[in-house]
Amino acid sequence: MAPSCNRVTPMGDIVAISLRGAWTGNRGIVHSGERIVRFHAGDLWITCALSFKGRRQEQWRPDHYTFLYFHDEAVSLAAGHRPCAECRRDSYNAYRFAWAEGAGGDVPSARAMNRRLHDERLVRGTRQRRVHEVPWACLPDGTFVRFGTTPAVVVGPRLVEWTFEGYRTRHPRPVRGPADVITPPSTVAALNAGYPVQIDDSARE
Repeated sequence: MAPSCNRVTPMGDIVAISLRGAWTGNRGIVHSGERIVRFHAGDLWITCALSFKGRRQEQWRPDHYTFLYFHDEAVSLAAGHRPCAECRRDSYNAYRFAWAEGAGGDVPSARAMNRRLHDERLVRGTRQRRVHEVPWACLPDGTFVRFGTTPAVVVGPRLVEWTFEGYRTRHPRPVRGPADVITPPSTVAALNAGYPVQIDDSARE
């Protein structure tokens, strides 16, 4: 059976690949039948646990948000999603407090985070992805960058390329100059403040 078009890349694209997801999530109702027909349906983009209180949900259910899947949490954060406040309450609060510590302001509401992330991930009014220049020295583990034309995650002194088959080629992490960062700046600040992002073990091997 061909894979469904419901996997999300670090750039935020929704693709049909067989790579397993450690997390689910959504960005509203973006399907009709079993087809993806829009990129998002608002500024609420969340990452959810695969199971929660024994609930069973139907994929491609009419008039219901579209289930999307992420290889790991680093991918979901790069795509511009944040932890769900219901099924991942502890992670949601950890993210909010890390966001505030990293930004040096008050603990944000969900609505404030949604608006800020939407501005940071997309060029306004388009599906075009925003990429931000940040010095290499300022990037914590779990941050995704554009390495040539390939997304790669920062893991210690290395960059690990992400592909449709998972994490693959490793490169030394540059130490000078700016990086083209995919992960939204507010999330990078939260990572720098200690948010414990989940990265697939294959990236650390």
